[in-house]
Amino acid sequence: MNDAHLHMVVNHFPIIGTIFGFGILIVGLVLKNKTLINTSYVLFIVAAIFGAFSMGTGEGAEELVEDMPNIGKQIIHEHEELAEKLAVLLYVLAGLSLAGLYLNYKNNAKSKLLSFLILGVATAGLFLVQKVGTSGGEIRHTEIRANANTMVNGSVKQSEEHDD
Repeated sequence: MNDAHLHMVVNHFPIIGTIFGFGILIVGLVLKNKTLINTSYVLFIVAAIFGAFSMGTGEGAEELVEDMPNIGKQIIHEHEELAEKLAVLLYVLAGLSLAGLYLNYKNNAKSKLLSFLILGVATAGLFLVQKVGTSGGEIRHTEIRANANTMVNGSVKQSEEHDD
């Protein structure tokens, strides 16, 4: 298994973990259920761990695909920049989640305030995971790029309008 394959295996977990953690946190807050809130915190921590793995395999994956046809260094650079921002956010989210687990365990009055702070950070995380996931997908899936309709076999074609 090379770095590109390993990157493809681990890079989905930070995205899915953040999305599920966000949803479970909202349900936990609405139901005032500490178990659900703690579950969301664990998901955020796991998402950050897999985010670190994704960052660690990203460079090797880049080296393997950057010179392939229709890829280009610019699209990889954009993905890398977004991924670095997401990684920092996930590390902050994991740190806050660890603190949240501790405060919930101690039944501290500040745990509810922290859970709303975590919800805010996770909301920003949702925005970034969408951007990172899309930009990563666009590296090899040219059909989802913004200019997909103008790309044909690596060359640009004129837009055609069809009357149906």
